[in-house]
Amino acid sequence: MSTLTGTAGKSEIDKSEFKPALWTSGDWNAFFGFGTNILVNMLVLTGLLRFVLKMPDSLVFGRILPALGLMMCLSTFYYAFLAYRLAHKTGRSDVCALPSGVSVPHMFIVTFVIMLPITLKTGDPLKGWSAGLVWVFFQSFILMIGGFIAPFIRRITPRAALLGTLAGVSVTFISMRPALEMYMTPQIGLVCFAIILVSWFGGVKYPRGIPAGLVAIAVGMIIAWGSNLFGLGLGGLSLKGVGDAFANFGFSVPLPAVGYVFSGFEFLGVILVTAIPFGIYDLVEAMDNVESAEAAGDEYPTTRVLTADGVVSLIGCLMGNPFINAVYIGHPGWKAMGGRIGYSAATGIMVVVLAWFGIISVLLALVPVVAISPILLYIGMLIGAQAFQTTPVKHAPAIVLALTPHLAAWAKLQIDTMLTSTMTAAATVGGMAADKADAVKTAAVAALPQQGVFYHGLEVMGGGSILAGLILGAIGVFIIERDFEKASSFALVGAVLTYFGFMHGEAVGIGGGFGVTPAVALSYAVMAAGLFALGRLGTSEHYASHPEMSPAPAE
Repeated sequence: MSTLTGTAGKSEIDKSEFKPALWTSGDWNAFFGFGTNILVNMLVLTGLLRFVLKMPDSLVFGRILPALGLMMCLSTFYYAFLAYRLAHKTGRSDVCALPSGVSVPHMFIVTFVIMLPITLKTGDPLKGWSAGLVWVFFQSFILMIGGFIAPFIRRITPRAALLGTLAGVSVTFISMRPALEMYMTPQIGLVCFAIILVSWFGGVKYPRGIPAGLVAIAVGMIIAWGSNLFGLGLGGLSLKGVGDAFANFGFSVPLPAVGYVFSGFEFLGVILVTAIPFGIYDLVEAMDNVESAEAAGDEYPTTRVLTADGVVSLIGCLMGNPFINAVYIGHPGWKAMGGRIGYSAATGIMVVVLAWFGIISVLLALVPVVAISPILLYIGMLIGAQAFQTTPVKHAPAIVLALTPHLAAWAKLQIDTMLTSTMTAAATVGGMAADKADAVKTAAVAALPQQGVFYHGLEVMGGGSILAGLILGAIGVFIIERDFEKASSFALVGAVLTYFGFMHGEAVGIGGGFGVTPAVALSYAVMAAGLFALGRLGTSEHYASHPEMSPAPAE
């Protein structure tokens, strides 16, 4: 007895004296990997602001990027702090900080659904910017409030459902774009991909311990710039582009933008239609990513994570940043590379330097984006695999079911983008009057089923894909486990969410009073009733076979 007590006491002393390392050799790998991931997102974001929204460089480099840098620095430092506390509490040296940054799906949503339409309608990019700030303002509070109910949702939802819908995001919206970019410029993309794979999956070490991410970027740059000597122009880089990029060099710190936030409230009606459902999307995605980290061995408090995302997003918004912060997919990947605590804080410092000194445009001119794409594909591969590796084998069908709404959403996005580009091109070359564009697009969509493309099915199934994937995955798991009453509960939740348009619908509301997509909502309700009846029948049969287990009658 005394031996056990002594051992426990020694263990507690060891943990209290343990001081986690702030930097390890593996942090270099994770820093170059995660840092390049963040860099790609910042480059894309800058391109959207300058070339899609046509915002002036003074606004992009003088106001928005400095505020973005502040937000991301606060976020990465906070998650490094959480990792340090977890490592100190558990006495473990393998704790990896949660990755975080600008939410990639919302980067496109706020640009194309909020800021671009308002900019086009008013002819004023500042109005579009203000609308984006209001969008983030509301989403920040949804995250902070949602942080207190998220732990309950995690407790009742099967891991296969949480990780399955996350795998759907990673396979489609994270993996497919970089994979396609790699094959568009295979001379760079596939070579860099091989460099990444043999190191991060194959365990090959490069000379002097140089991180694989840095090797891939260096080789990509050599191929891209070397190809210019032969007139090939791989990667689209040029000396002129580098020279033009230096025009944005300077130093800018974030300044309060509270006035612009509140001036954007005039567009509140348009903003709330998307802010509420996508705020819930952020809530579920953050829960999924915390679950993913726990599956990899690092258990973080869900409420603190979601509250932190909301707080830093609100700070960024009030300083002029129209993009929301989020915990990223990929914790297991960075941990597998050797990332611990330091890589997160180092990335925050890097972002501040890039954003406050206007270096982003220079890097955009020096590094071919296709050289960074393999890193994103690697993360997508790892997250997709994790859903199957950390859940029971018999739950695999439910994981595949959770993937399907994301496949539908991704396919619909490709069709929508193609149709929009076609209409624009037709109007530009003079082959179609501008007022005929909507009619032609409607006719094209109506003709798709004749070619075997069920556009309406993609539209309905892919609506609110992350929630739809979670609900379908949970129903699948509980049916596999023959827990029909729990499956019924999730089907009923699916009916309610569908009725109000949070999933399988284009917008939040009640439609004509019968729901946004009444047929789908009713079908979920019928499924819920059938599963509940099956569950009760199974319970009755169980007690009939085992009368000794029947509940005692009330006295």
